[in-house]
Amino acid sequence: MRSFPPFVLEGCVFQTPGAWKWQMRLFIAFVCLAVGAHGQVRYSVPEEMAKGSLVGNIAQDLGLDVKRLKSGRARIFTEDSSEYIGLNADKGTLVVQDKIDREELCAQLSPCSLHFQIILENPMELHRIDVEILDINDNAPVFARKEIDFQISELSLPGTIYALDSAIDPDVELNTLQSYTLNPADHFTLKTMANHDGSKYVEMVLQTPLDREKQDEHKLILTAYDGGNPQKSGTVKINVRVLDANDNAPVFTQSVYRAVLPENAVEGTEVVRVTATDQDHGSNADVTYLFSKSSGSAMDLFHVDPNSGVVTVKGHLDYEKYKQFQLNLEAVDNGGLSHMCKVMIELSDVNDNAPVISVISSSSSIPENSAPETVIAMLNIKDMDSGKNGQVKCTVSRDVPFRITSSSSNFYSLVTDQVLDREKVPEYNITFTATDEGSPPLSTNTTITLKISDVNDNAPFFTRQSFTAHIMENNSPGATIFAVEAKDKDKGNNARVSYFLEESPDNGISPSDCISVNAESGMIVAARSFDYEQIKELTIRVKAQDGGSPPLSSNVSVRIIIQDQNDNAPQILYPVQSSSSVVAEIVPRSADVGYLVTKVVAVDVDSGQNAWLSYKLQKATDRALFEVGAQNGEIRTIRQVTDKDAVKQKLTVIVEDNGQPARSATVNVNVALTDSFPEVLSEFSDFTHDKEYNENLTFYLVLALAVVSFLFIVSIIAILSVKCYRWKRERMFYKSNGQLPVIPYYPPLYADVGGTGTLQHVYNYDMYRTTDSRKSDLKYSGPCSESIISLDARETQTLPHAQRGVKNFETSDDQVRHAILAGCTRA
Repeated sequence: MRSFPPFVLEGCVFQTPGAWKWQMRLFIAFVCLAVGAHGQVRYSVPEEMAKGSLVGNIAQDLGLDVKRLKSGRARIFTEDSSEYIGLNADKGTLVVQDKIDREELCAQLSPCSLHFQIILENPMELHRIDVEILDINDNAPVFARKEIDFQISELSLPGTIYALDSAIDPDVELNTLQSYTLNPADHFTLKTMANHDGSKYVEMVLQTPLDREKQDEHKLILTAYDGGNPQKSGTVKINVRVLDANDNAPVFTQSVYRAVLPENAVEGTEVVRVTATDQDHGSNADVTYLFSKSSGSAMDLFHVDPNSGVVTVKGHLDYEKYKQFQLNLEAVDNGGLSHMCKVMIELSDVNDNAPVISVISSSSSIPENSAPETVIAMLNIKDMDSGKNGQVKCTVSRDVPFRITSSSSNFYSLVTDQVLDREKVPEYNITFTATDEGSPPLSTNTTITLKISDVNDNAPFFTRQSFTAHIMENNSPGATIFAVEAKDKDKGNNARVSYFLEESPDNGISPSDCISVNAESGMIVAARSFDYEQIKELTIRVKAQDGGSPPLSSNVSVRIIIQDQNDNAPQILYPVQSSSSVVAEIVPRSADVGYLVTKVVAVDVDSGQNAWLSYKLQKATDRALFEVGAQNGEIRTIRQVTDKDAVKQKLTVIVEDNGQPARSATVNVNVALTDSFPEVLSEFSDFTHDKEYNENLTFYLVLALAVVSFLFIVSIIAILSVKCYRWKRERMFYKSNGQLPVIPYYPPLYADVGGTGTLQHVYNYDMYRTTDSRKSDLKYSGPCSESIISLDARETQTLPHAQRGVKNFETSDDQVRHAILAGCTRA
């Protein structure tokens, strides 16, 4: 295996064969990577590389995934907007995007570097990239003139110096100008000198005296060589004409002139005055001043007066481009003798450049719950001035919850400084102000708009802590009761409120069985018909929940009051109505005016005025005898009872409530006007006897028709039917029971315990009955007036008028079944 001598480029070592030429080395792909502090990456590439050439794998060198470059929308930001280097986000590499000419880019500046930043978003990242452009020997030394003419007196002494044009090689370091040669070198030799910046210039020195008589003209070739490999060169012809007489050259008073000039100096401003003297006399002592061609581009900015030697400003000066100039001036007499001096001009900076603000990246909106120090925007601020004139201070508009932080030189970040609240301020117009420290200071403003996106940080709220609603009972299912409304300070879905009914049983009643709530409108709807007598009020809780994630909610109490409706008629509690027996109130004929006969007791389950009851006498056997108390239902006599008044009195009392419309109930009250108990029985037994008689007659007719029908069918069946008929009649005679008398019920709630009730006396009755006997005994004890008697229609009773004692009365076997005299309550 062959070994090759190494060569080094920016820290990278390559083995190259000795036979290779320098041109082949330039095509070798190399990248030297150096990662500095704070994520800075440095590459080195040669100039003149073809488009698309690889610079480096930036994803690998930064430790980033290629997917991160894509998701972060990686891009390159350059301060001067030049785009020599491109980013291939798909591969994570940096490539040459445009052909790079180091001499055009940096001139003689070394090292020559491209500085740019790679910006990533979500989250924001900034990576500084430096790419050093390495010089290749692509330029040969070039002279400004093709020929140089000298007129040298033959009297010129050896050692006389003649200034020559310097060759210009844009390359740097080894590739730039290195040496000069002069051919032939019979009379002249070269003296190579170095400028303060390291560049070289050459002077021609007379080595041996000239003899015009031997040779009046000399043809010389000046060759300039660079240090590249392969080496390149440039030549210029030197024509030396030998003159007679003038043997003294002009001499400058100073070899170096220095001047300081502000960059805003206007055209025509005097910079410096140079002076050269010539010891000759006459026309040989006349001196002319001119710029040497070696002054380069500086001759376009300055002018020298050929007669006075005054150097003035000719063009526009810019400290940011050139900080100093070196002018090479020649003083030439009429004899062609010359001398050279240097004029060093330094420019002083003037605050003539305002800061430039570049928004590298910014967010158009951030959520309101963003944590402090959240990066909103990244800025690059640059001032082309230097010193204090280039020192920039960045501020942000007042009264905003943001502040500026500096991440590195010329780079700033806008971060949150306080907690944001979209409900207070939904949008900010943020103005950046960059001000330098010059005198007077210059500033630049730029504004960005930042919207605060909503976060579900506000729960819905009701305008009141509780609500009260009313609904009439007997409502239709689905009837609207009330509507609750909650507000939410958030926005969009976070402010979309839905309403729900919470399950909190009230007195054992589940709210969902009675109430439903519209989720969108908050309308409270009755799920069923309410009955005031069952439910008088209902308390529910309605929850308002927003559409955020996670959702927030609040609740409110709604008290629903059921309003009464007159849907219940009065109910008669006393006297009790029965279709099978007759209840009679006994009034003695000796009763005085205002005698309390009885009291109609009624209730109404409604409430309020719907339960206010009034009593009226609708019908009566004798309206002039009785009246009914409108408020208390008491039936009293309004005149003295006479013998002409019928014993049996029937009153119809109507009880009416105060509702709209009014509802009523009627009750029949039977009153017996008598001082004799048997008279009462005889009067009221007829009524019941007729009823029973009619019922039995119908039954017997149907039974007889059935028997006759059976007789026609079969005689045997007829005989058996007759026997069965007789047997049934006997059974009916002995075992048929009549309707039992009804004992009136007077509810305890309405009992009069004050001694002034409806009835004035208390009666006690004892009855003795046997199974076979057709007679029964009845014993009673009490006053002469009886209050209540319940009679069967088929019984015939006699009762002597007596105050106390034991009385017997006989009843017919066919009619009398039983008699019960009911005990009466105290009046």
